[in-house]
Parts: sequence; structure tokens; C-alpha cells
Amino acid sequence: MAGATTLHAGADRAVRFESRAATREPGWVKWTFIAVSLAFFTLFLLLPLVAVFHEALRKGWDTYLAALVHPDALSAIQLTLTAAAIAVPLNLVFGVAAAWAIAKFDFPGKHVLITLIDLPFSVSPVVAGLVYVLVFGAQGWFGEWFLDHDIRIIFAVPGIVLATIFVTFPFVARELIPLMQAQGRDEEEAAIVLGASGWQTFWHVTLPNIKWGLLYGVVLCNARAMGEFGAVSVVSGHIRGETNTMPLHVEILYNEYQFAAAFAVASLLALLALVTLVIKTWIEHRSAQDDLPPEETGPGVAAT
Repeated sequence: MAGATTLHAGADRAVRFESRAATREPGWVKWTFIAVSLAFFTLFLLLPLVAVFHEALRKGWDTYLAALVHPDALSAIQLTLTAAAIAVPLNLVFGVAAAWAIAKFDFPGKHVLITLIDLPFSVSPVVAGLVYVLVFGAQGWFGEWFLDHDIRIIFAVPGIVLATIFVTFPFVARELIPLMQAQGRDEEEAAIVLGASGWQTFWHVTLPNIKWGLLYGVVLCNARAMGEFGAVSVVSGHIRGETNTMPLHVEILYNEYQFAAAFAVASLLALLALVTLVIKTWIEHRSAQDDLPPEETGPGVAAT
């Protein structure tokens, strides 16, 4: 995986940097940077996270569990999982196909495709939601046709899924493109020369080489899909029990001064973030172990 490989190489360079007197920084400089980093982490990341769980559990477990099993909360959780379950596999297929095309082939419009992949990173999610309203809304380009055929896109589940797909589709592709470019085409070309078909080359050569980067991109894509607010807020219509995802449900509860319930649902999103962080760290560790030379991966290392 590109990210984990970079982190592993960076750690090696840092050790060499510290081991040489000519390049070693004074102790006070190092500890000042460490202190500033820890203070920033505590103030802007750790304290808000602790506050979420403190507020969620302040009125006891009964109130906490009651907020999570409320019909509106269960509907929001189900819709969030449904949107992620549809968006993530589709973006996985698109991301692998786009990365393979960009990294392994040369074709007209290649740079345009790369730019379009980055589009959701540069466009506000709210603007993306408004675009879908313009296209599929009742007064939109195709809205009248959908109304005539009794098909609901906006203010319904399909609109939420479309908005989720839009804001999450760069994650898998953007993780795989630099990784596959760094690996080059030699192994695939050798497999083709030896008589392997395109699918055989993908399953037995390409996929094993990108498995950790692919999993890394899927984890990030899933986290963004479940936590998306802006685009989904525009296309959902905020219909309680029908088109509210977990972030939208938190907003409604907070605006209605149901703080304990709002923080209870928010704690689920915080737990998702923590689980994502743990999985991300594990993937980076496994990828770094795979990148080690054989002499560095003894029995103790391989077992971790």
C-alpha cells in the first residue's frame, strides 16, 4: 500500500536522521514540537471525542440505549448502512477499473479522467446535492419524466445513494493509482506473454499486489459514506423515519434539544471513526511487513 510504504520508509529515514550528530536537532526543539503536537491533539481531537461519550452516557445507560433503539434512530442506522452497502461496492469496482486503466494503459483523455476523479474533493458536498436536485428534482431536467412514471429519486433513498456515491468515489481510485503506477506494468506484461488471460492476470498478479491498498481505500470510503452530511442533507428532505441518515438524525435531535439522544447516536459515529482508525493502522502495519525484505521478516515478525 502506498501510504503504509511511505510511512515505513519515513520511519527508517527518521531513525537515520536522529542517529547522526550532524543532522540531530537539539533536544528542546524535538520536545517542543512533540508538546505542541500533543496539545493540538488533546484540544481539538481527544477532548471532543471524550465529550461525545460523556454527554451520551451522562443520563445513564437506560437513556443511552433508549435513544439507540428508538424507531427513528433504527431507521437512520438502517438507511446509513444501506447507503454504504450500495455505494462502497460500486466505488470499489469503479476505483479498481479507473486505477487499472490509468496506471496500466495510455489513452486519450487520461488526464481528464484523473481530474474528474478528484472532482468530489474540490466541489462542496452541498453543491453536489444541489446538482442532483437540479437533475432529478421535481423541477429538474428529468424530474417530470420520473414523476410521470412514479419514480422518486430526490427526497428518497435513491437520491441519498447517488449523493453518497458521488462524495466517496475518489477514495479507492486515489489510493490505488499511485500504488499501481509505482508497481509498473512488468508483471502483468510477463503474465500475458506466458499465456495468461486478462482475468487471470488480474486475479493472480494485479490483485495480490494491490490488496492492502484496496482494503485501505475501502475502509476510508466506508467511513466517509457513513459520515456524509452535506450532500445527503440536500437530497434527503429530512423525512423522519424514512430519509434521515445517522448524521441527519443527530442534527434533528440536537435542534430539538434532545442532547442525550443526539450524543448517543453521535457516539455510534465516533465508534465508527475509532474502528476505522484501528483497521487503518492494522492495514498499514501488515502492508509495511509485506514490504520488508525476507531477511528482516523473521518468525517473530511474520507472526505479528
